[in-house]
Amino acid sequence: MDPLIRTATDDDASAISRVVVAALRESNAQDYSQEIIEQVQRSFSPAAILHLLSQRRVFVATIDQHVVATASLDQDVVRSVFVTPSHQGAGIGKILMKTLEAIASKEGAQRLRVPSSITAEGFYASLGFDKIRDEFHGAERTIIMEKWLVQS
Repeated sequence: MDPLIRTATDDDASAISRVVVAALRESNAQDYSQEIIEQVQRSFSPAAILHLLSQRRVFVATIDQHVVATASLDQDVVRSVFVTPSHQGAGIGKILMKTLEAIASKEGAQRLRVPSSITAEGFYASLGFDKIRDEFHGAERTIIMEKWLVQS
């Protein structure tokens, strides 16, 4: 079944938090220490998600009205792309990214940047993003990637 992509609402905050935490614990834990996972996880509590909803454009992918993935757009920066582990590999992340690219392109962005986890680097590379540099926040490594958009 194809997911429905829509703008997130305040009512989605808890579900978004659950998706992010599950992805962090099951997928990202392969590449990051438990300490880093717990630190990042605190940034995605339901209260933190509510705050993010007021600062950036957050989208969700739903299947049968259940949130299974999320991504956000902060001007020309893609942030917080997470797919619940049971739905990873089904193309939902790709659909979310195509949605964000279309919105950014329509609004005149010439490129998109994404601060990628080690875990997601291959995913973004498969969508045409190139690595620009590594950034370190303490022991946490983030890979800054970008993709030039074709203007329509």
